[in-house]
Amino acid sequence: MAAFEYSALDVDGRSRDGVVDAADAAQARRVLEGRRLLPVRLAPAGARTDGAGPGLRGRFGAKDLTLLTRQLATLVAVAPLEEALRTIGSQSERAPVRRVVMATHARVVEGFRLSDAMAREPRAFPPLYRAMVAAGEGTGALPAILERLADLHERDQQVRGKLVSALVYPSALAVTAVGVVIALMVFVVPKVVEQFESMGRQLPLLTRIVIGVSEAMATWWLPMLALLALAGSAAARLLRRPAIRRRADGALLRLPLLGRLLRDVHAARMARTLATMSDSGLPLIEGLAITARTVGNTVLREATEAMVETIREGGSLSSAMKRAAVFPPTLLYMATSGEDSGRLAPMLDRAADYLEREFNTFTTAAMSLLEPLIIIVLGAMVAVIVLAILLPILQFNALVAG
Repeated sequence: MAAFEYSALDVDGRSRDGVVDAADAAQARRVLEGRRLLPVRLAPAGARTDGAGPGLRGRFGAKDLTLLTRQLATLVAVAPLEEALRTIGSQSERAPVRRVVMATHARVVEGFRLSDAMAREPRAFPPLYRAMVAAGEGTGALPAILERLADLHERDQQVRGKLVSALVYPSALAVTAVGVVIALMVFVVPKVVEQFESMGRQLPLLTRIVIGVSEAMATWWLPMLALLALAGSAAARLLRRPAIRRRADGALLRLPLLGRLLRDVHAARMARTLATMSDSGLPLIEGLAITARTVGNTVLREATEAMVETIREGGSLSSAMKRAAVFPPTLLYMATSGEDSGRLAPMLDRAADYLEREFNTFTTAAMSLLEPLIIIVLGAMVAVIVLAILLPILQFNALVAG
């Protein structure tokens, strides 16, 4: 069976878009005609339409998924699911989002559950997302689940946005600093060297070092770039090996500042996800198993998988976190208190709030220290270059005066 995208007119003359499964185009037309739809456009689902490239179809970013979830949560509370999906799909300005939503709408109209329809678009809807939607459908609380999912994704977007905004200025400053130093070494220093060659005297050691670096950068910049590209490619290939990737991820977690940042972000996301799953009626062990596959750091992923095994053997969530040995003490204490009091979800939510505040405070402090550090390093490098230029001039003036 193949998937065909269609645009058709119904008996009232309204335009209908969606996806139909059929063996070939002829059968797809017959299926549509059986639904009393007149096909206007029919094309394989992998074909390029609406300006979307083949690599973008069926996939959209975290911001798109967050907005879609919030819109769906709002509309489902006041309108039938089919109408909510059709409204969102028809109003979306981005072609990939429109295609995914309309395809999901078509399958819901055909009788699929929303989670099953979303499962046909795995690149757009993550496994954990689909599992929580399925839990909402099973308990009859889909609008509430979508609200919690929207809150979860919006908080995740806020954390990412704060991190990105905190890194923008230091990154721009670092790029500017590197550009200034390269311009001085490649364009300014060689012009000054031409004046020194007429002196006929040995130049100071610092000046000779700067001149040597400048000549190397001007002459060997292309081989240097090629060497850096080869080194990056080799490192990427090595990181594909599980043993080397695990060592590298473990080394990241052991770094004084970055390691703490990675652990806190993972703990906050884990706590928020577990709280949402607990409120949604989704078994924690199922949610943890799905979440483990989405963790990028190998050490943290293995720790999450070990938590699944501990809970499956009869252990509690807090004991599983303690055995994993990657979570901050605050989260362990809050999880233990939540299990003892029977209020696990609220306590995990509080722990996530605390960890996110700590993350924001830590990031703000780190970035405020990074900016002056970059300026100091840039000033020191420029001072060395200027001093290397001035030393021969001062030496020559001293000889003339003597």
